[in-house]
Amino acid sequence: MMKLTLPILHWLGRLMLAFGLCLAPTGTLLASPGAHGPNGEHLDGPVAMASAAELRFETHSELFEIVGRLEPAALVFYVSRYESNQPVLDAKLEVELGALKAMAAYLAADGSYQVTDKALLAELSKPGRHAMVLTLLAGSESDLLDATLTIASAAKVPAGSAWRSAAGLAALLAVLLCAALLLWRRRSRRLQRSGAFL
Repeated sequence: MMKLTLPILHWLGRLMLAFGLCLAPTGTLLASPGAHGPNGEHLDGPVAMASAAELRFETHSELFEIVGRLEPAALVFYVSRYESNQPVLDAKLEVELGALKAMAAYLAADGSYQVTDKALLAELSKPGRHAMVLTLLAGSESDLLDATLTIASAAKVPAGSAWRSAAGLAALLAVLLCAALLLWRRRSRRLQRSGAFL
């Protein structure tokens, strides 16, 4: 019989949390990978599927990769080097959407970049295909990346974070499972000890 050690219980808890996150309602989102062809041109195509509650997109060049999601109050980006997946921190990132431009603020707490410009967010929330140009300045390096966020007419950016509610429920289930397993383990130890004295 497998002994339920603390690392195993921790692993089971994380498994339950991941399972709960997978239960979130899903929708469709297309993004441009922003890959470069042999002549430096950008290549477009669908690369990502995401839930309607957490609209995601991804783009990359030969140097950098940017993963983002559209939230009700911000457009959030995570930037890394394409080859090594090493996070790119404290860079300058500008988002251009048609005539709209906005600089992303860097948040050192989680290494993300966020755009909170209301006009840009309102435009991105509309159904349709939204082509963005991302200008990245990281030290002495710079790059232009294309990203396309496509929102179907039925898709909506949620006013509340539904995925967080699902994650919270999954986390609660994981905690309850861990508590039940710990109680079961203690009870088994007591039974083994009492049996040893008989």
